[in-house]
Amino acid sequence: MEQGCSPGAALFPYDSARQDDVLTSSEPSSCHQGPLVIWALSDGRAGIEAQAVGLAEAVGRETAATILVKRVGWKGRIGRLPWWLNWLPRRWLTPESGIEGDWPDLWIAAGRATLPLSIRARRWSGGKTMVVQIQDPRVPPHMFDLVIPPRHDRLNGDNILPITGSPHRVTPARLDSEYERFRDQIEALPHPRVAVLIGGKSKAFDLPVERAAQMAHQIQLPLEQEGGSLLMTFSRRTPEPARALLTARLRHLPGIIWDGEGPNPYFAFLAAADYILVTEDSTNMATEAASTGKPVFILKMEGHSLKFRLFHEELERLGAARPYGGGFHGWTYEPVNETRRAAREILTRMGIELPPDTAPVAELLESEPRKKPVRKPRAKAAAKPKG
Repeated sequence: MEQGCSPGAALFPYDSARQDDVLTSSEPSSCHQGPLVIWALSDGRAGIEAQAVGLAEAVGRETAATILVKRVGWKGRIGRLPWWLNWLPRRWLTPESGIEGDWPDLWIAAGRATLPLSIRARRWSGGKTMVVQIQDPRVPPHMFDLVIPPRHDRLNGDNILPITGSPHRVTPARLDSEYERFRDQIEALPHPRVAVLIGGKSKAFDLPVERAAQMAHQIQLPLEQEGGSLLMTFSRRTPEPARALLTARLRHLPGIIWDGEGPNPYFAFLAAADYILVTEDSTNMATEAASTGKPVFILKMEGHSLKFRLFHEELERLGAARPYGGGFHGWTYEPVNETRRAAREILTRMGIELPPDTAPVAELLESEPRKKPVRKPRAKAAAKPKG
């Protein structure tokens, strides 16, 4: 493992992420403590993994870190059992899960598949590892060192840090880098450029063809009137009839409709857009859009969810998002940067001294070099769940 105290997790293309990808600083030094070792765990689904990896990367931008991406897989149907029925969970992991070797300093996990492991990680590591669980784990929070749920889940407690939306991987540097990858395809497109991020079917929402047709009409008219261009991408959850209809109705417009083939231009679309439209079913996409500081419009789908209504109202209070009414208009707001706030809270709870958070990340990086991590002794975990 590469040693060094130069902070900053290296970027890697999301499409090429592999099990046990190692992200580390690119300029190793002779610091005797070396970087924090972080495991970012999920079941490998793109939206869930992005939360764990995004938060780990944010920690790595604050202090030196080596990040290993772990994708948890279970044999047979074991992964569907409640955590308390999954005894001796490491016995039922697939070999590719890689939950072995030296325990990390920091364990960041997201998704139900990781729960049987996260609940036991403190005991397995002898109290060495700080365990952070993203989202509402639906188990007692004291089983983890820190739980980071979306604020609209309405969880509270001493070891709970509610945030707006979800952690993610969007940063100004990543957007600039991804835009350069797609510059040749995007540069000549007329303004206003409108990114349209389409989700799909979930427990609360659906996108039938009738609603997709209305959506296409609401997007087409103002784009044609303003002479702009379209940057549209779909989710894996987007129903095929809705995808086909939106593509057929809007493909005559200047722009790009990504069909899922080839490199993913998602981050480049965020970078290039003047306005961003997001369907109301996705916390991840809306949070990522709100981190850009660009006007975000919420597209109505079929269905309803109290939690999502609270989330969208929160974005509206922050000035980041508004319901889409069939036209584009601009406004300004402070980009929503909850991933960094969560990363700094983790390091504070680990006893790592940080410079005062008095400026946005970009200004801080330009004004002074990051300090080497100073570790304070950390109290051993009090709660040791059985199992």
